[in-house]
Amino acid sequence: MTGYPVRPEVLKLKPYVPGKPIVEVQQEYGLQEVIKLASNENPLGPSPLAVDAMRQAAAEVHIYPEATARALRQALAAQVNLPEDWLMVGNGSDELLRLLAGSYIRPGDRVVLPGCSFPNYRTVSEIFGADVTEVPLVGETMDLQAMAAQAPGARVIFLCRPNNPTGGVFPETAFRHFMAAVPAETLVLIDEAYHEFDATGFDSVDLLRSFPNLIVTRTFSKAYGLAGIRVGYGMARPEIWQPCYRVREPFSVNVPAQAAALAALQDTAHLTATVENNRLGLQFLTELCGEMGLPYTPSQANFLLIDVGRPATEVFEALLRRGVIVRPMGGSGRPTAIRVTVGTPAELEQFAAALREALAK
Repeated sequence: MTGYPVRPEVLKLKPYVPGKPIVEVQQEYGLQEVIKLASNENPLGPSPLAVDAMRQAAAEVHIYPEATARALRQALAAQVNLPEDWLMVGNGSDELLRLLAGSYIRPGDRVVLPGCSFPNYRTVSEIFGADVTEVPLVGETMDLQAMAAQAPGARVIFLCRPNNPTGGVFPETAFRHFMAAVPAETLVLIDEAYHEFDATGFDSVDLLRSFPNLIVTRTFSKAYGLAGIRVGYGMARPEIWQPCYRVREPFSVNVPAQAAALAALQDTAHLTATVENNRLGLQFLTELCGEMGLPYTPSQANFLLIDVGRPATEVFEALLRRGVIVRPMGGSGRPTAIRVTVGTPAELEQFAAALREALAK
């Protein structure tokens, strides 16, 4: 700690702990081959079209990027059938969360968020001095009825669908009832980072047209395989985004990132292959759990939350020694659970063998 005064809101924060890197595991355990199933990345990698677009864009990095990523916003607007000014592109959807928090949350404002969900909702709220009300999950997804009861007087409500780390979803009918109970002056944000994997037919774009206080964020980090270059986008009424443009960095989404995201949108074959690999991978993992007698949470995302029936950190370490990185979920209130990203068929076979060995000991 420095001798300089630090804002008390900052001292309260818990730093985000990312998944363990492959190189670190290789060095620590003396391994050559390590697979990472910890951070919900796309095992098929990025679209070849996106890679080519980044190569071409590299020749233009001496020029500042277009500040609002207009070409990408136009492509996204055409895809979702919304006006262009309803879209905002950010340096990952994480930037949009912080911009919204910085634009709307004042010290002492109340923010409502789900328990056992993405920790950044709490982080961006507490940075700006919010009083956080956390509502426990029910059935491994948001308890919309309980959250609606907390809505009066709340500045922002954060939701996650599918939820990370459980993969659960809430139905559209229940959400419409929830929105009808939320005051019009309370902003509601749905984080749809795993939207492309969700097979339940939840139409968040249509909901945006019905509820002026709704915001939906999505990302290119998961299904589109662009986690390393940080591109996300949000959808909301333009009047919601206007103050965010006042506080954002002027060139937050770089030239290669904009080019890659635009190209990735055009590669529908790669997205289709990604979603199909995920469907088959979830089927493999659920069958594995059935075979081994391990409880799991049904998922609409690209990961599965598995209860290993013993301290998850022990299983995490045992898997590391066998060259497999997963995510122990003790920090999310699940001390006996691991979250496993859907990998390639070969990676999942390797995980299955390692898990059998780890639990046999």
